[in-house]
Amino acid sequence: MRIRKTMSNWLTTRYQMVVRNEENLAEVSSFNFTYAKVIVISLLLFILLFIAGLFLAQTVLSQWFDPRHQTMEYNRQLLTLTTELDSLKGKLRAQDRFINNFQNILNGDVPSGSVYKTPDNINAEGLNRDMNPAKISEGDSLIREEFEQIEVSLTSYNRNNYSEELKDIFFFTPLQGIVSSPYDLSIDHYGVDIVAKNNEPVKSIADGTVILSSWTQEGGYVIAVQHRANLISVIRHNSALLKKVGNFVNAGEVISIIGNSGELTSGPHVHLELWYNGNPVDPEEFITF
Repeated sequence: MRIRKTMSNWLTTRYQMVVRNEENLAEVSSFNFTYAKVIVISLLLFILLFIAGLFLAQTVLSQWFDPRHQTMEYNRQLLTLTTELDSLKGKLRAQDRFINNFQNILNGDVPSGSVYKTPDNINAEGLNRDMNPAKISEGDSLIREEFEQIEVSLTSYNRNNYSEELKDIFFFTPLQGIVSSPYDLSIDHYGVDIVAKNNEPVKSIADGTVILSSWTQEGGYVIAVQHRANLISVIRHNSALLKKVGNFVNAGEVISIIGNSGELTSGPHVHLELWYNGNPVDPEEFITF
């Protein structure tokens, strides 16, 4: 009982704190307090500081104090890397399919499923039954006239369609010679024929990786190099191939010897093709012979 009374007196006893001027001892201010008030205020301050610290630890300072933040950051990075890896795998598979198809085309192996089969019987009368010009409406006539005025191009690529990466490539002249037959899509001539001296070495036009080095019936000894910017160079009618598939070649490095191999040839020369994004382009737009 005495201890409880003593504790009660200690908590409720009023005290006064006086602040005086040091020079003249004049009273500046005073504060009345009890130990009970001091304890209550201290508890409130502690609770407020605890809540504020907990909030900061979950938000601003979470990267230093919250172990879950590090785990979530690792998971986010792992998800990003997984997504990028899947994207790279898809691009790699697409590039492999493109290279395989390109090699098959150069070798003359066209998949049977890609060849259009003409139907045995076509009912021309049934097809033309509704094509009487007298029955065509005015709107259809305008559409037909507009369509007939459209100039159809064999390829959509011109100088303005090339990527900046392709424009930045410095092209090396494969060999010094004369262009005997230029690039001409109208006759399905997708490259240029270059006539030069016998046994003249043929060089790579840019850095790249050899994706084809073999013999074809029409093109003879053929070598193809994959360059950056989705560009492929193909050289046909060689007499000898000096590089194998998978070899990395530098611009100006000798890769073959001029020849007269294959069925579609009329004398010692090489046939150079450039394929950009799967479309043939004129080599003379990039290379000076």
